[in-house]
Amino acid sequence: MKTQVAIIGGGPSGLLLSQLLHKRGIESVILERKTKDYVLGRIRAGVLEQGLVKLLEEAGCADRLHAEGIVHDGTLVSSGDTLFRIDFTEHTGTPVIVYGQTEVTRDLYAAREAMGGKIEFNVENVEIHDANSDAPAVTYTVGDQQHRLECDFIAGCDGFHGVSRQAIPLDVRKEYEKVYPFGWLGILSETPPVNHELIYANSDRGFALCSMRNENLSRYYIQCSLSDKPEDWTDEAFWQELKRRIPSEQAEKLVTGPSIEKSIAPLRSFVTEPMRWGRLFLCGDAAHIVPPTGAKGLNTAASDVHYLYNGLRDYYENNSRAGIDSYSQKALARVWKAERFSWWFSSLMHRYPDQSEFDLKMQVAEIEFLRTNEAAQKSMAENYVGLPY
Repeated sequence: MKTQVAIIGGGPSGLLLSQLLHKRGIESVILERKTKDYVLGRIRAGVLEQGLVKLLEEAGCADRLHAEGIVHDGTLVSSGDTLFRIDFTEHTGTPVIVYGQTEVTRDLYAAREAMGGKIEFNVENVEIHDANSDAPAVTYTVGDQQHRLECDFIAGCDGFHGVSRQAIPLDVRKEYEKVYPFGWLGILSETPPVNHELIYANSDRGFALCSMRNENLSRYYIQCSLSDKPEDWTDEAFWQELKRRIPSEQAEKLVTGPSIEKSIAPLRSFVTEPMRWGRLFLCGDAAHIVPPTGAKGLNTAASDVHYLYNGLRDYYENNSRAGIDSYSQKALARVWKAERFSWWFSSLMHRYPDQSEFDLKMQVAEIEFLRTNEAAQKSMAENYVGLPY
């Protein structure tokens, strides 16, 4: 089988890239390790920057987002009982949109299927061949059948544990990583959100986040030990701990209920360089991970898609290599800024096991500076709504 672009990974970044390429008449085939139902079963954050919204509009996949997405013009930050607001539209003229990543993925699948997009599910034993040549290929199996996909380019959208990054030789790639000494315990509940906007809470008991999926579906998180397991926490214990970490006025308004999903996510910052080797390009989690503080994961993957899509379009439409040759440099320049913001916001809001009394005083001073300084609020707002591509 032959195609122009082989896309490894059927998550939102692979689907979005495929759909954008299709709209420009560029063929692609998506190879996904799991089933469609499995991919759609992943629970992920859903705060979308305007850059991603515009890409979805260009892909013809934004109708439901605009009908059901919830516009957020700001966010709330608390330290103890002190609560203040960062106004995105006042500082940047731009809001974010809350729309679940699962719904983004669902919309993209519907669009690819409506246009007859080629997606192979349940692929195993994926191997990348000759990526550093003019004739790359991908081999894989589905069931007992072996397949070979010849292509012009390979887009590795297969996440942190995928094969794409590993295909770049160790003497070529360099990896940078910070592992955080805590995780996030999150629950999903069919309850109205405690506030229309997200609340990021710093307390002496650790971080908490109050977020939402829609008017009757809420997602809450608390900082927890890496040794904790979801089954260690009853729903009642979770709600009680959450109430201790958010301002008392919000705690009193909190509507609790049984969890419909409960999980613990470790936090890490990770970047690999370069994001291109020959005709293999890394996108999203295959190249970088951010802690979820600030919701940059999906949005940073979208910026990768933007650079790669436009580079491939320039190659096929104008016979120019400028876009693909500069892909890694452009993508990484924005990635590192997103990494900085996620690291800064995580450092500001969490309690670390090795923090000294001086460190805690500095954290309090930094939050107070953010509360009272317009320039600091503007900087945070610019990063939160998304830096320009």
